[in-house]
Amino acid sequence: MNKVDDDVDEFLAAIEGEAGASMRAVDARIRAALPDLSRVLWRGVFWGGTEQAIIGYGDLLQPRPKGQAVEWFLIGLAQQKRHISLYVNAADAAGYLGAQYAAELGTVTIGAASIGFRSASDLDLDALERMVIRARELSGL
Repeated sequence: MNKVDDDVDEFLAAIEGEAGASMRAVDARIRAALPDLSRVLWRGVFWGGTEQAIIGYGDLLQPRPKGQAVEWFLIGLAQQKRHISLYVNAADAAGYLGAQYAAELGTVTIGAASIGFRSASDLDLDALERMVIRARELSGL
């Protein structure tokens, strides 16, 4: 995946229906919590081999188990076919933040660094804000 010059606001405005409203609501909350971090659209083939468009917040160099670190984002937000994915690339001694905040976040599905949900109304947006602020603290950004 690579950063692209596409306008994030135009990208979000083009998403219709409940998915668009949810993406815009979550984006607004992330931006409120992390106002001075970068907000960039990434496009390309993601880990599972699918073509993705992800809004990335905050620039990181992500260490890889084999090979060089890669440029990545601290928080990512993406629309999928049947849900929305939030990627939180932060962990501490207790593990990934998504798992740590799962009980507070609402009706979500947790992966290693991913949180899936169907609608912003399924999320506790205050817990989301606390989690992304904690992610920033851990990242040193």
